Amino acid sequence: MAASSELIRAIRQTLAERGDPAKAAPMRAYMKSTMPYRGVTSPVQRGIYKELFAANPLEDVEAWQGTALELWRTADYREERYAAIALTGAKRYDAFQTLATLPMYEEMIVTGAWWDYVDEVATHRIATLVRRFPKPMAKTLRAWSCGEDAWKRRSSIICQVGFKAETDLDLLYACIRPSLAERGFFLRKAIGWALRAYAWTDPREVQRYVKEHEAELSGLSKREALKNVGKRR
Repeated sequence: MAASSELIRAIRQTLAERGDPAKAAPMRAYMKSTMPYRGVTSPVQRGIYKELFAANPLEDVEAWQGTALELWRTADYREERYAAIALTGAKRYDAFQTLATLPMYEEMIVTGAWWDYVDEVATHRIATLVRRFPKPMAKTLRAWSCGEDAWKRRSSIICQVGFKAETDLDLLYACIRPSLAERGFFLRKAIGWALRAYAWTDPREVQRYVKEHEAELSGLSKREALKNVGKRR
């Protein structure tokens, strides 16, 4: 795919110029990242990306996807991968959000393999595809939920956290089920997060589900799931 070398160069140059070495090390330590940071905070990053994306428009879906993947695959600093994810969500390219983008997001989830990358992709990019293509995406997510990759499993569970009353409960429960016995922190947390988010809409249903699966759910998942129940009622 054709990538915009101009946009990639502009992003890297600007991140280098706006980076703060004093912030880079603490950011890296907090994220437990093997990849270094430039030390550009999230608000500053958002401003940079908004400006550069507007100044360097991409002509078609091939250039958009190619640029995002090139940024992702050749990143030397973690902010460059954040830039790649931000590019995939730029409003001007909203029409490009089709099932053809799924392999790109799957690559970001699998190779990113950490919550800062995965959660953004899952709760925004994968979520968009679920809204637009519910039947094929439900099939994909069910497959992800019982696969070997823990981050794809997490993505299948949390991708509906912003759906509220539009949540497909059958799909959510189907994606949770294969991970009920898992004791990995990020899967246990994902289950609790997804249930907690839906509790704002239907706390009684979440209470019912937790009670029904009390013996299977971890303590963390149950605590997270029921956090909002009292507040909502």
